[in-house]
Amino acid sequence: MQLNLFPQSDGVTIQVDERRIDAAIALAFKDRIRSLVAHGGDRVVLDLSAVEFMDSSGLGAIIAIYKSMPAGRSFSLIGLTPNVERVFRLTRMDSVIAIRPASDTGQTAERRVE
Repeated sequence: MQLNLFPQSDGVTIQVDERRIDAAIALAFKDRIRSLVAHGGDRVVLDLSAVEFMDSSGLGAIIAIYKSMPAGRSFSLIGLTPNVERVFRLTRMDSVIAIRPASDTGQTAERRVE
């Protein structure tokens, strides 16, 4: 699984460099993101701009990540492709998890994580 980390002064942006988040990788994805979030600071942004497909397993993984966020920390998504955005809209999770435009990253130096 390819992930890029962009540390910021108040948190981290995690760019997912996978075309699909589905049952084949959902569990590993959830566990890996949770471990990165544990040390990510007060603001965690998950950049899904490379993700073209997400099934219910992928959605469940993101919901689990969101629910595991400690109190006082923010979690948001950016860069949703139309197919991924549709999954969030149809399940009404777009009213629970903050979704922002892809241009709202605040990215600085990149660190690749595998």
